[in-house]
Amino acid sequence: MTATTTAPSAAPENTRPTVRPPSSRLRAWATRAPLLPALIFMIVVTQLPFVATLVISFFDWNALYPDARSFTGFANYGDVLGDPALRKSVWTTILLTVAVVLASLVLGLALALLLDRRFKGRGVVRTLLIAPFLVVPVAAALLWKHVLYNPEYGLLNGLLHYVGGPQPDWISNTPLLAVEASLVWQWTPFMMLILLAGLQSRDQQQIEAARVDGAGDWQIFVHLTLPHLRRYLELGALLGSIYIVQNFDAVFTITSGGLGTANLPYTVYQSFYQAHENGLASAAGVLVVIGSIIIATFALRVVSSLFREEVGRA
Repeated sequence: MTATTTAPSAAPENTRPTVRPPSSRLRAWATRAPLLPALIFMIVVTQLPFVATLVISFFDWNALYPDARSFTGFANYGDVLGDPALRKSVWTTILLTVAVVLASLVLGLALALLLDRRFKGRGVVRTLLIAPFLVVPVAAALLWKHVLYNPEYGLLNGLLHYVGGPQPDWISNTPLLAVEASLVWQWTPFMMLILLAGLQSRDQQQIEAARVDGAGDWQIFVHLTLPHLRRYLELGALLGSIYIVQNFDAVFTITSGGLGTANLPYTVYQSFYQAHENGLASAAGVLVVIGSIIIATFALRVVSSLFREEVGRA
């Protein structure tokens, strides 16, 4: 008689719920969540006003007659581009920007070459040279208007009186040059800092090798330093252009937009606050923003190329 044995039933496995790892999209949102308040604030402060300006630019909208506004499409943009006064302000803006940027780059390069050398008191000199860039723009314009340009008690006429020279009215005789000089004084330190950073990133071994081969200071500057500073010069020119194109303080404070110095930002101010033409001013403002975006795009490309060069060296 055979005994049949039955295999014991297998114990039930411990079934625990499997925990799925969070998806990559969820991790990305968790990483970006702390930045959301800043992003929302930036959109509310910058993008919504621009959208409102863009919408108003398509309307014939005078603040004195709010009930008479009507949709005109691109008519305001045609008026901005066809108005002789606005075209002149565009030309003045270009002339002002080019003159200030070029003069600031040349002076900034000279000061950067000076500060790249070691000498006693270099830190103090560097601090003093940076100081004009830290002055509030309106305060800088007032300083030039009253302390330097005033024909009765200004410093420039005081020096000319000391040597027996003429006593010109600087703002009346050379209004655009007066505005340009104040902006050059303020923006030269900015260019100097950018170019000084470029000078200090040069390959010193290459320079020493050139000296061993008999190259002089001028040859090193022309064939080594300037090609190395090309990207930094482009960056300084582009960033300076972005800010100077939008400059309003110096023109408003020194000349009040008169004597042929009204640039595009000042013309926008006149159209909005004096003529109360909201639609026309908004269209001009949109064109200024578009021009600034175009310049900023080139600036970002230059910055990215600089970063790629630095990474390649590392």
